[in-house]
Amino acid sequence: MSTNFKHLFSPLQIGSVEIPNRIAMMPMGVFSPRLLSTETVAYTKEGADYYIERAKGGTGLIITGLMPVVANMGFCILNNPEGYVREMKYLMDGVHEAGGKVFVQLTALTGRANHGLVGICPAPAPIQNVWDPTKTDRGMSKEEIKEYIENFAKGAKLVQEAGGDGVEIHAVHEGYLLDQFAISFFNRRTDEYGGSLDNRLRIIKEIVEAIKAACGEDFPVSMRYSVKSYVKDFNRGALPGETFEEKGRDYEESFIVAKKLEEFGYDMLNCDNGSYDSWFWAHPPMYMPKACNLEDVMKVKEVVSIPVACAGRFDDPALADQVIAEGKIDVMGMGRPLLADPYAPNKFAEGRLDDVRPCIYCHQGCLGRIFQFKDISCAVNPACGREKSYALTPAETKKKVLVVGGGIGGMEAARVAAIRGHAVDLFEKTDQLGGVFVAAATPVFKEDDRQLLAWYKKQMKNLEINVQLNSEITEAQTKGYDEIFVATGANERRLATPRFEDEHVTYAIEALRYKEIAGENVVVVGGGLTGCEIAYDLAKKGKKVTIVEASETILNAFGLSAANYNMMMELLDYYQVTVLKNSVVDKFDDGTAYVTETVKNYPNVANRAQHMFALGVQGMPKAHEIPADDIIVSVGYTPDDALYQAIQAENVHLIGDAKKPTNVMDAIWAAYEAAMNV
Repeated sequence: MSTNFKHLFSPLQIGSVEIPNRIAMMPMGVFSPRLLSTETVAYTKEGADYYIERAKGGTGLIITGLMPVVANMGFCILNNPEGYVREMKYLMDGVHEAGGKVFVQLTALTGRANHGLVGICPAPAPIQNVWDPTKTDRGMSKEEIKEYIENFAKGAKLVQEAGGDGVEIHAVHEGYLLDQFAISFFNRRTDEYGGSLDNRLRIIKEIVEAIKAACGEDFPVSMRYSVKSYVKDFNRGALPGETFEEKGRDYEESFIVAKKLEEFGYDMLNCDNGSYDSWFWAHPPMYMPKACNLEDVMKVKEVVSIPVACAGRFDDPALADQVIAEGKIDVMGMGRPLLADPYAPNKFAEGRLDDVRPCIYCHQGCLGRIFQFKDISCAVNPACGREKSYALTPAETKKKVLVVGGGIGGMEAARVAAIRGHAVDLFEKTDQLGGVFVAAATPVFKEDDRQLLAWYKKQMKNLEINVQLNSEITEAQTKGYDEIFVATGANERRLATPRFEDEHVTYAIEALRYKEIAGENVVVVGGGLTGCEIAYDLAKKGKKVTIVEASETILNAFGLSAANYNMMMELLDYYQVTVLKNSVVDKFDDGTAYVTETVKNYPNVANRAQHMFALGVQGMPKAHEIPADDIIVSVGYTPDDALYQAIQAENVHLIGDAKKPTNVMDAIWAAYEAAMNV
């Protein structure tokens, strides 16, 4: 074991349970029927294997995804008590055999944060819904409160009977139901469960008391806790460093609450920040700083003596080791990084940091898939959630494999083929590996993208893949290979707009990789994810930026998490980026972009006319003359599949952007699935 991280890999006592090290897997929702049984609501073998793999990888404490104690989402831990206890033993035994411990997270669910369940999931008192503020969620009755408390105790007892080491209560955290009780901005009750802080914490106190009465004082109970809410208003979150009036839980109240939670009997505080109104704190995208919650969580540790965990883009073992050694926190909480690489803790311990596959904080494979009612997984690790069925095994017949194109998809195909034992040649026509991902990774906030590129390049060396740079393959050179992967990427879509051949008009890849944008006034044509990220990056540098988008919405990328979306919208607002939708640039001339915006006949909030007369199918044109020292065009890509069209056969596989330009997850997954089967 590396002595560099001896504090991180020291044991920890949580109540009566000793955790072998200070790394905990943070709870993330697992709801799909393949991973969570609809009959017993225990994790299936595939779901359990997902957790067991992380324990085998060195994680000391596994905290499972939330499990409801009421059936408002259609399932609950009490649905089939005997079946739950029986089936959960596979997970418990597997984690224990790997040397880890298991806490099951129990939840009172969403309150006003419910999605499509208005009227079913109650809030503390009537309040507007997060996702549809025009609707109001109903308040809970006292009878329901008592039922919830009793169900927490019953659920915890089932976890104990199944062999679990403890439970975590979800949550005075992230704006879920119990958090709504705790915060005066959300809790409008006038009885003993509202008003004063003690009243607002009453349900939280009674929950732990009921669990301890049912399971014994020595059965550990952790609390998922958001230190600070970062709520500016309903549906508005504050950015790091922003000056604002806290409408949720502020520091002063937070430290009082933390001390009370310890007094109530909670054995650990598992901390981060945020609310559904500021979701990007609890689920930080790449735009958030690394270890974004650490400073706040360390303040909590100063006022309590029970163990404190910290989560939120916290993936640096050296930093974790340091703050643990200094007594500033007790546990390094890792969520998505353990999806990307379940063996990251073991690699930390062995000093193999360069071999840790990094999370890129895109949310596409985890949150994005969960809310599409799919299995939880990972954009950069297709085997996540499919540990057995997607395991890479030696090929029966060793083959000679050609990969044409060294982008992310090409490198993934080469990596998987080499792991299976094939001899792999990879040819890349440029002087470096990475393809368009090199440009995508250039903004300062994309450090994990750059780390992913470095990881792939290292895997090419580790696996002794024959990489040839500055080598463009012809049709004749593809002869003699058993399997061929064509990953020739895509070309940027060009516009025929008058004067777009001007030197002050730049396309996205060139703008990201090669050209310094010197002008003060910049127009970005295209409001997709790349265009918005470019606009944010430039606006943060002090430039006046306007996004011109032809469609009715910006950031209209499939699978984009609300956490990423909402933070980018806040960033564009904060840095005063102007957004023109239903708009096109007609021409660029002498430092001016001439833009036509189509004003359409959308109804007003009462679903009645917004204008004095109908605008017609085409709408009403509105002209803009926008100062533009520079124009950056980001309007997508077209596949470069010419080689594939020339050589297509049964043993030729078209992958990545050469097939369909989409995103990193699609490129990696398609390459993995194709290569694991050759």
